[in-house]
Amino acid sequence: MSAPILRLNPNSLPDAGKVGYSQISVAEAGRLAFVSGQVAWRADGGDVPASLVEQTEIVIENLRHALTEIGSTPEDIVHMRIYVTDLTPQSQEAVMPLILDFLAGALPSLTGIGVAALAAPDLKIEVEMVVQASA
Repeated sequence: MSAPILRLNPNSLPDAGKVGYSQISVAEAGRLAFVSGQVAWRADGGDVPASLVEQTEIVIENLRHALTEIGSTPEDIVHMRIYVTDLTPQSQEAVMPLILDFLAGALPSLTGIGVAALAAPDLKIEVEMVVQASA
């Protein structure tokens, strides 16, 4: 089992814990997994839904599978990067409750990035992670 990740929201920075992430995550040296950006592509090759919410649900399912494969949980996530096309307050309001539910109280460092496009024209969200791996 990996050492717990130290989560920090110092008073000298905005309190990111209020919105579900940490300004700083300190992980012990050890085994790290770098999970490639997950998009709304299913292992069975199913169609990509049009809605951002439905795409986010598939992305989260893929993230869960990746964590399971390496014997980790959301508590082991050191950092997440979330890329969203047409990033607006409305798209953030659609995505973040699903992400926070997936994190289940874990507060990894998190970066949200608005992008012009992803790997295919129908994709709206991509999430990558750095995780302390057990497997």
